[in-house]
Amino acid sequence: MRGPDSLTIRSARLRGDADLVDIVVRDGIVSAITPAGHAGSDGTEVDAAGNLVTESFVNTHLHLDKVFTLKHLGDAALADYQSGDMGKAMSAIETAAAVKRGQDADVMLAAGRRAVAMAAYYGNTHIRALADVDSKAETRGVEVLVALRDEFAGIVDLQVVAFAQDGIIREPGTEALLRASMDLGADVVGGIPWIEYTEADMAEHVRIVFDIAVEHDAPVSMLLDDAGDPGLRTLEMMATEALRRGWTGRALAHHARAMALYPDPYFERLVALLRVAEVPVVSDPHTGPLHARVRELIAAGVNVSLGQDDISDAYYAFGRNNMLEVAFLGAHLLWMMSEADMELIYDAITVNPAAAIGRADHQISVGNQANLVVAEGHSVAEALRFHAAPRAVVSHGRLIDRARAQAMAEVPT
Repeated sequence: MRGPDSLTIRSARLRGDADLVDIVVRDGIVSAITPAGHAGSDGTEVDAAGNLVTESFVNTHLHLDKVFTLKHLGDAALADYQSGDMGKAMSAIETAAAVKRGQDADVMLAAGRRAVAMAAYYGNTHIRALADVDSKAETRGVEVLVALRDEFAGIVDLQVVAFAQDGIIREPGTEALLRASMDLGADVVGGIPWIEYTEADMAEHVRIVFDIAVEHDAPVSMLLDDAGDPGLRTLEMMATEALRRGWTGRALAHHARAMALYPDPYFERLVALLRVAEVPVVSDPHTGPLHARVRELIAAGVNVSLGQDDISDAYYAFGRNNMLEVAFLGAHLLWMMSEADMELIYDAITVNPAAAIGRADHQISVGNQANLVVAEGHSVAEALRFHAAPRAVVSHGRLIDRARAQAMAEVPT
């Protein structure tokens, strides 16, 4: 699915730069950025024709083990999760758990392959992907995602999260399954402490996740405070634990929707804690009526990204791993439509999420790995307006065969 190693992208328009450039890629690395027309001719050439060329897209939150499963469940979970105040979010999770009973690994693999091929087609080259680990799913999802990670290596990088979707304390045996999942090759330890029944159990959930992460020298991803309850405080618990364990910069907070309801004095203290603990936040405003206070977090210096979250599952009916589409929706839902806002939104699907999952070198710069897209449009506004598939996608310095990716993405599951 990839092209040759020697590549020149001609007449590229970089963000914030009026002059066109040529981008030279050799052995997977950006080796030169010259004024347009000045690069020599060597290997494959792509004419950007004055269109925007940026870093490729990064998705920090995708439930890859459950893509295209909505048809098996109906709308009950959707109705609960998307209720105006999200008061039935826990009920939605319990309803959605039914899909894991009898889930076939081969069917999961085919659906996951389709979703990752979509990512390749739309220029989404890095994904943090969650797989449920519990008494129903056991380690099946992790095993499927590890197989997909190996299959798409060098095309779409998958970070596999062993995710305790149904809790740890309230779901006996999950702690052992999380440890087994890390031994099977999962990259990240995932939790959802707010789903536990008591505050003490929530804290214990956080502690167990960090215990396993420290034992395996692995990052942490947690879905936090994902309900319409202003009393939820598990984001604070995670950030505090990250500080205590020396895990600053290695713990990613997902959702934090209850933040929308926090009183300002508490929110301000929480933001200060997030900065000190270096905890980024990934928000998915298109999948639920509440969302983290994205604009305020960015203004306060917290790293914020946008995630796809779901693709046609119990929580969201649509999705195609098109991060420009996610950003387009986010711009509306967050009311971020000024030129400056659009730049922030674009950062939230490129450089910000890359840094949040440990890819701080994800910029178009000489010496960095070449992961980039030739967008359809001459500006960020045009790219967002049409959220079309890129003209070309470069992953790990090589062109992706987008025709093949598109064909794989169109296979029904």
